[in-house]
Amino acid sequence: MAQKLFVGGIAFTTTEGGLHEFFGQAGEVSSASIVTDRDTGRSRGFGFVEMADADGAQRAVANLNGRDLDGRSLKVELAKPKATGSAARPGRGSWQ
Repeated sequence: MAQKLFVGGIAFTTTEGGLHEFFGQAGEVSSASIVTDRDTGRSRGFGFVEMADADGAQRAVANLNGRDLDGRSLKVELAKPKATGSAARPGRGSWQ
């Protein structure tokens, strides 16, 4: 089953293709995405990589966390489930 990873510390010059290739060292990569600012389109310095299986995800965390990619040290960890509802974005609820 696919496993999603959070990747922090991504250099602004890193591409999704480069991230995909880098994580290929740990196993089969299903997808790689870098989160961008919706106004400027510039990288926000973090993203997500989905590994094809849990073993590849564990290898990625063990072997790639702290490793350098494009001059930046990456933080690699298992992604936490996405929060839902108004608790996901405190302070951004309805107008009252």
